[in-house]
Amino acid sequence: MSGTQEPPRTPAQGGPLAGVRVVELAGIGPGPFAGMLLADLGADVVRVDRPGGPGHSVAPEHDPTNRGKRSVLVDLKAPGGPERVLGLAGRADLLIEGYRPGVAERLGVGPKECHARNPRLVYGRMTGWGQSGPLAPRAGHDISYIAVTGALGMIGRPDQPPTPPANLLGDYAGGSLYLVVGLLAALHHARTTGTGQVVDAAIVDGTAHLTTLIHGLAAAGHWQDRRGVNLLDGGSPFYGCYPTSDGGHMAVGALEQRFYDEFLALLGLTATAPPREDPARWDELRAAVAARFATGTRAWWTRVFADSDACVAPVLSLREAPGHPHLAARGTFTVHEGVTQPAPAPRFSATPGAIRRSPARPGADTAEVARDWDLPDLTTPQDPPGRATPQDPPGRATPQDPPGRATPQNAQGFTTPQDAPDLAAPPEDLAAVPPRDLAGDGR
Repeated sequence: MSGTQEPPRTPAQGGPLAGVRVVELAGIGPGPFAGMLLADLGADVVRVDRPGGPGHSVAPEHDPTNRGKRSVLVDLKAPGGPERVLGLAGRADLLIEGYRPGVAERLGVGPKECHARNPRLVYGRMTGWGQSGPLAPRAGHDISYIAVTGALGMIGRPDQPPTPPANLLGDYAGGSLYLVVGLLAALHHARTTGTGQVVDAAIVDGTAHLTTLIHGLAAAGHWQDRRGVNLLDGGSPFYGCYPTSDGGHMAVGALEQRFYDEFLALLGLTATAPPREDPARWDELRAAVAARFATGTRAWWTRVFADSDACVAPVLSLREAPGHPHLAARGTFTVHEGVTQPAPAPRFSATPGAIRRSPARPGADTAEVARDWDLPDLTTPQDPPGRATPQDPPGRATPQDPPGRATPQNAQGFTTPQDAPDLAAPPEDLAAVPPRDLAGDGR
């Protein structure tokens, strides 16, 4: 490596995080999304990709969550691989990793090693179960984490199983956003004190935190611990969705009395609607509202409520959303190199975010990063790993698995005991780290 003097940082990118350097150990799900948020806000995010490609069907160069980043290719299990990552960590402000607990340490790029190079580094750990607890070494996905927090059990109709909200609630709301808040808070502390720290961002913690208000409502006797019967979970007839005559839906959120009065007036139900204060008549009120919405198309009802405060909106698909007049006027979505995607958020008056780069191909920016971060060893070809993985038990996925088998990046779905990482393995035994534990899903 070159000397310890850090090269000057030129925040030419703009954005509120211009000049902040981030190392993202490539993974899937909430980690890359957190890196995208930081890149949108101007941070210089370097994604450390590993040989073998992505762990899902979208190649990195086509995945919008990889936008704004640069990529270097490092084989952490090859000689010199950990040293390259430590070199990057020595120049960075933030680091994001999403391996299972203990894996980064076994690879030689854990917090201890990174802080030895850079005491000011904020080391962000993105996992589902967290770094401690009986489930910490186990596999999981978004649906697993939100299930045990009580959040999933609140979603859906009372007579049906809970409805998974895609992976928005756990991975991104309870995971990515809490990781970014933690990283930026710890960065502020590091710049004030000169001391970095580890941020343990667990999806179970973040998702549970999101339910704070609901716990308060329940304690006050205003929330029943079952789904589909409460004010905000579709139980009330004035907060839910109704089908229209053409198969579309309208979303209703007329909670406050003055908004509800306008809602009834535009529906033509002011004189006949049952009193909403009586939950015993909610089914009757719901039937009356549903019957009215069934008489018109979604477009027709959209026009009826367009200039009102009744809190009614059409339910749009992902493809329809960019064309909504309000979103179009604000530029909520953008088209970047032919791909329609959400624009950076939130908005800043003096230092706006922007999509500054297209998603990079793995390793495409190695020479550029080596120059800008003064790490010439990044461009030196790596020797292949010295040995195979005899420690992998039968059935575990390896890079040579045939089509249809789990790949190194998606094998985190296995939950059998033999697939848990061997946390007792010596740190220098890099070849013993199962590929599936490098999935970056963390979880």
